[in-house]
Amino acid sequence: MKILISGGRVIDPASGRDEVCDVAVAAGRIIAIKPGLGQPGSGFEAQRTIDATGCIVAPGLVDLAVRLREPGQEHAGMLESEMAAAVAGGVTSLVCPPDTDPVLDEPGLVDMLKYRAERLHQSRVFPLGALTRGQKGEVLTEMVELTDSGCVAFSQAELPIVNTQVLQRALQYAATFGYSVWLRPQDFWLGKGVAASGPLASRMGLAGIPVAAEVIALQTLFELLRGVCKAPGTQVQLHLCRISSAAGLELVRQAKAEGLPVTCDISVHNLHLTDIDIGYFDSRLRLQPPVRQQRDREALRRGLADGTIDALVSDHNPVEADAKILPFAEAEAGATAVELLLGLAWKWAEQDSVPLARALAVLTQGPAAVLGRSLGTLEASVGRLVVGGVADLCVIDPKGYWTVGEDTLRSRGKHTPFGGHELPVSVRATLVAGQLAYDALAASRA
Repeated sequence: MKILISGGRVIDPASGRDEVCDVAVAAGRIIAIKPGLGQPGSGFEAQRTIDATGCIVAPGLVDLAVRLREPGQEHAGMLESEMAAAVAGGVTSLVCPPDTDPVLDEPGLVDMLKYRAERLHQSRVFPLGALTRGQKGEVLTEMVELTDSGCVAFSQAELPIVNTQVLQRALQYAATFGYSVWLRPQDFWLGKGVAASGPLASRMGLAGIPVAAEVIALQTLFELLRGVCKAPGTQVQLHLCRISSAAGLELVRQAKAEGLPVTCDISVHNLHLTDIDIGYFDSRLRLQPPVRQQRDREALRRGLADGTIDALVSDHNPVEADAKILPFAEAEAGATAVELLLGLAWKWAEQDSVPLARALAVLTQGPAAVLGRSLGTLEASVGRLVVGGVADLCVIDPKGYWTVGEDTLRSRGKHTPFGGHELPVSVRATLVAGQLAYDALAASRA
């Protein structure tokens, strides 16, 4: 279908483009970005026109942490609901962690997930393969076979590898083939709590997770990485998932300055919330990693603005009501967030006077760069607007305020710390491979 997006402010952080013009889409690709495409004699006859006057046209968002709950909950239609939530939030590409049920440690499971996702014609799904079989931290998976099935990197999700020798061998093996390894830095023994260590956790009687749990894990990873990088002919990219502390971020900054092949992301929850928000044991704040003190939050906000942090992620994890309506320490960790990602990034930019291009970069260009060559033929166009590239984009209404609530969330998971909050922007339309995957006007009529 030929689609014309007319009169919008086109912002592409990757190229520095920021101008009011039209975008022409045909055969799944962007064929022109310039003014006047809707005028007679322009040479482009659209079958559908999207009026983007007063709106922002941006690359489709790339979210590096979205749990789809499949395999495992096919009976509940989780894939359909979470993919619908993603495109409603402007997310056109998402990475699915391997902690499904069963774990994504076999090619057949990855093939099934990708097949189901592709049939929905919504967001692109990039699975992470399990780094070890069953995520037990003992035996490495067949990374080559998982890569052939479509895995873009390898991860343990929330489970650390206790055996340091296994971790070293995993990095060495991945380096041999140039694979990426995604790990959340948290020491196994120190990370068994449910809230950030501090005065609040002590007063509430909650088992704490100290900053040392993150720092020790990071120091171990960096030391192992130095050894791996010394070996000739090896190449590995280490991506650190959900940094949560000021001390941890400083170690990442030092590692990058040293030249280690490291990238990192943070969650929208850690960008906005602190342990004080737990209030009276609010289980919606039962998250991994836990939200920490204000000094940690402010350090993360600065790190995201100055480029130390490469990407902002939703860490979307839809949790059923029965698993949340429990005492805080017993509640399942996780929250719905993929639909909130754009609005919370925008809110951060407004609060900290961050340029709009930078706010969009941590949702598009930054995470696409983390994926890098894992994107294959899509590498040149995911997370950016380029003539000839795949037409993954979203139209954003900067005045489209909306209130987060059970009736406004498309995800099956309705639990979020931001319930009842008003967010500053909304998505008017989302295109994936040139197809209209989400139309806010049509959705409002349904």
